[in-house]
Amino acid sequence: MGRISDDRAGSRCNNGAQVAFKHCDKQESKLKTIRYFATTLLIATTPVLAEAPQDRLQSQDVFDLEYAADLNISDDGKSVYFIRHFMDIQQDKKLGNIWKVDRQGQLTPVTSGQHQDFSLALSPDNKRLAYVSTQSGSAQIHMQWLDKGVGGQMTHLTSTPGGLTWSPDGQYLAFSMFVKDKPNTPVNLKGKPEGAKWAEPAIYIDELYYRADGGGYAEPGNQQLFVLSSEGGTPRQLTFDGFDHGGALSFSKDGKALYFSANRHAEHEMEPLNSEIYRLDLASGKITAMTDRVGPDSQPAVSPDGKLLAYLGFDDQGTNYENARVHLMNLQSGDVRVLTADLDRSVDDIEWDAKGKGLYIQYDDQGKTLVAYQPLDGKRKILTDALGGQSYGRPYTGSEFDVAEDGTLVFTYSNPQRPADVAVVAKGKTEPLTRLNDDALGHKQLARIEEIWYKSSADGRDIQGWIAYPPGFDKSKKYPLLLEIHGGPVTAYGPHFSAEVQLFAAAGYVVLYTNPRGSSSYGKEFAQTIHLNYPSQDYDDLMSGVDKVIDMGFIKEDELFVTGGSGGGVLTAWIVGHTDRFKAAVVAKPVINWYSFVLTSDFYPYFNKYWFASKPWENPELYLKRSPISYVGNVKTPTMLLTGEADYRTPISETEQFYQALKLQQVETAMVRIPDAPHGIYKRPSNLMSKVEYILWWFEKYRNPQDNAKEQ
Repeated sequence: MGRISDDRAGSRCNNGAQVAFKHCDKQESKLKTIRYFATTLLIATTPVLAEAPQDRLQSQDVFDLEYAADLNISDDGKSVYFIRHFMDIQQDKKLGNIWKVDRQGQLTPVTSGQHQDFSLALSPDNKRLAYVSTQSGSAQIHMQWLDKGVGGQMTHLTSTPGGLTWSPDGQYLAFSMFVKDKPNTPVNLKGKPEGAKWAEPAIYIDELYYRADGGGYAEPGNQQLFVLSSEGGTPRQLTFDGFDHGGALSFSKDGKALYFSANRHAEHEMEPLNSEIYRLDLASGKITAMTDRVGPDSQPAVSPDGKLLAYLGFDDQGTNYENARVHLMNLQSGDVRVLTADLDRSVDDIEWDAKGKGLYIQYDDQGKTLVAYQPLDGKRKILTDALGGQSYGRPYTGSEFDVAEDGTLVFTYSNPQRPADVAVVAKGKTEPLTRLNDDALGHKQLARIEEIWYKSSADGRDIQGWIAYPPGFDKSKKYPLLLEIHGGPVTAYGPHFSAEVQLFAAAGYVVLYTNPRGSSSYGKEFAQTIHLNYPSQDYDDLMSGVDKVIDMGFIKEDELFVTGGSGGGVLTAWIVGHTDRFKAAVVAKPVINWYSFVLTSDFYPYFNKYWFASKPWENPELYLKRSPISYVGNVKTPTMLLTGEADYRTPISETEQFYQALKLQQVETAMVRIPDAPHGIYKRPSNLMSKVEYILWWFEKYRNPQDNAKEQ
């Protein structure tokens, strides 16, 4: 919980609040003109470098990447259906089709075309596959009859459906979808002559959450629940009030009720984490709260015998981080017990075994993602720690799994040199079933990833990190060092594929990335060390990591570079305000001034409550003490800023503040604006290319002249 940043290919919302937004981004002609001349100047002043060897990764290779998602395994464990995501170079976007892979690794396409399929749901009898697709030009529910090899569109919806869930008898599909309300327009101008061309009407806003990163300014309405006959027809709306309903759905065993998570409290907007589990009777529409505590309860899952309800949640303590635990409710008595009280890690996903004797649980541990089997009574057993690969841009944790009736486990497989493949665990053995990127990356020399541990100079705390060595690395030679810092700040890097890290290494840099204090996957205490204290000693953790790599003897100490995005952008800006040891820095999508950030970010009620425990005007000293802008007078390092123009999580006004402050200080600086890009930046694959190319160009400007001359 508590992320600024999420660059992942796939992610979950665990606070029970989901709102649909329309995208709105208008470019001023003046900005286009400025951008044109800036690009022209860049082309004119960029040094001519030798062409990169074909066996080294290049930025345009991102269009060749693929990764697996939405895994569904058949009950007999013999077939896995999944989305094979790919990058369309003509449309400059990520697309995906459904494929099947068997236990022998034989791949078969189920759908094809230049569109996006998602939200797979295999029917209880394994004969049909429901999914959402943009085949028709808009996102609609489709059905594939697997035994007949035919499929068809089932709906004609006005918004995008999600969370497809089958009833136990296979007769119905439940899903969530945004339903628009009438816009609130209290003023209507009169006197407009027929045929007159007046300005667009003013937009009236009075909602607490009025825009969202990646979605734009909000349309009035809410996420509601629906049920659809598996034979097609008209969906029936189940919820109608002014709350958002979504996330994981689960039917009762008899199919007469639906369990879901939502924040339906009167103060739901100001208390964004206070969601509950609810039971909706399909016949009467009656909604009954199953949980009642302050804190998020989510991902309900009814046991195979219908007697127990598993879900994730924690008691809200007002901190920056708490561990989500697995809870088990007896649906007859209402008694609740915690299954993972002894696990000092946050559980991200759960799935019942076929006999209802326990649950498969997914969680992060020391940068890796694990699946363990948690019996209802007994000791937990780890099945694999090899999940990952769905965050192809940066080396974040990000993965998923599914389990067959016979206990065969499939998951997205993490390999530091490949995005997510499909792998299986059967009889204790892990075996990859796909090799989706061998054709694109098999002939490339990629960076070798090595794990390191070191002590923080702040307090001797153990810190984990990874080094990416450039292709052809020779420890007898000296290399420039690039420190890359993750966002969040409560997230985790790990030994996972990262196009950015690989491209930096391909350009000749030794890349260091670490999990400083505040990162997830090391337990509650480690994450909470930055509560009301960020940035702080995480700076020391990062500098100690740099010192550790320098001590290994192959780093040019006068060629140190630093970059990071979101929370990593905060720390990069903090670093250049506290040390001059780096030759150049790139600050991506940062928070520069916590005071202005809380008052301009999309999720501001959360940040104000959980990260500062006070409103900005109530404790301005704390806000400014933790703001990089307060230390801009110390900055001497050439610093470039890079942010998406449609970023509403860390709005580009934060970037502009630091840029203008650096200009006033006469520090070498530049600002790169990525048009139409939200916080994650990777809305289009070419955005990833732009980000990496600009970072490398900026750093090359400040390399030692003799080193650049040797490499040209």
